[in-house]
Amino acid sequence: MHAACGILGNAIGVAPKGKLFKKYIEMEIYLGNFDRVRTLYEKFIESFPANSYAWRRYAELEKRLDESDRARSVYELAVAQPALDTPEVIWKEYLQFEIDEKEFDRARELYERLLDRTTHLKVWLSYAEFEASVGLGGENSETQRIEHIQRCRAIFERASDYFKTSAPELKEERAMLLEEWLNKEASFGHLGDVSLVQLKAPRKVKRKRPVPSEDGSAVAYDESVDYIFPEEISLDPNLKIIEAAYRWKRQKTGGDDE
Repeated sequence: MHAACGILGNAIGVAPKGKLFKKYIEMEIYLGNFDRVRTLYEKFIESFPANSYAWRRYAELEKRLDESDRARSVYELAVAQPALDTPEVIWKEYLQFEIDEKEFDRARELYERLLDRTTHLKVWLSYAEFEASVGLGGENSETQRIEHIQRCRAIFERASDYFKTSAPELKEERAMLLEEWLNKEASFGHLGDVSLVQLKAPRKVKRKRPVPSEDGSAVAYDESVDYIFPEEISLDPNLKIIEAAYRWKRQKTGGDDE
């Protein structure tokens, strides 16, 4: 095996390739040469800095060796890279690392840094779920539970305000966020407050647009779904009429609107 390592080392020196690094690292791990493995991962990353696999496996090595500070340093260097092939995977694993380490304040700081980079709906939902569940599993007093709920609710509030003021065109994402928030409040039992979300919930409406045929006559309709939020109704007289019609329909049928 030592001879094979020598051959792989020479091959990497001539033409570094990911497969060669992986095989060489696998052999050195088997031999227990962890300092050598670290050197190889550093060369792997130097050759392929955007390769998330290399960063992740390097961090995993340090975690298996109970070198938390080293693992954290690897993750930090990884998320600082200007380009990664799958940055979302690195961030997810880094966050989970800090949560597993019970470094919850570090995890919060990471979420805030991630939100500086992307305000994708999945990030907001993950952050809210983290706050709702962090520290649970043991014996928690109701006061502690309330604190978790308040932190979770604050994230949902921030996300709702973001989609309302900074990304009003993302109506579907905002509606999905509010639906998740409503479900979360319901899951809190007597400590939840679904009315907070119901006041913000949109009206889901179907719109039909005539699709003209080649001769110009409208023979079909293209259906789409739109969301009308409370602030839109208050600003548009026409939408007030639509809302009044929906209220009348509910009173007559007692059913849900689509």
